[in-house]
Amino acid sequence: MPKHCLSLVCGPDIAEKLLDSLLISLPEQVFTSTFTFSHGTPHGRLSGAEKVMGRSNSMQIQLIVEEDQLHSTLAMARRDFKGTGLYFWAYELSAEGVIE
Repeated sequence: MPKHCLSLVCGPDIAEKLLDSLLISLPEQVFTSTFTFSHGTPHGRLSGAEKVMGRSNSMQIQLIVEEDQLHSTLAMARRDFKGTGLYFWAYELSAEGVIE
């Protein structure tokens, strides 16, 4: 079964809840989270300072998941984070492994 890289970008206001949800729904999954800036965020979601800077404070979470996990994770996100502006993209991996 092919694996996918799923990237999730969210605002800091929901980051901890999203991380907790991922830890519960994918307990054996290794993933990364990084504070970042996002660009192109709808202006209704930006603070005054973010509007001036043209970017918003965000967290990016990346997971490597099998196809069934991709669908179940997106279903959970749609159910539990509807209306939060959570943004995602996914693509099939061409390689993955551990260098030992």
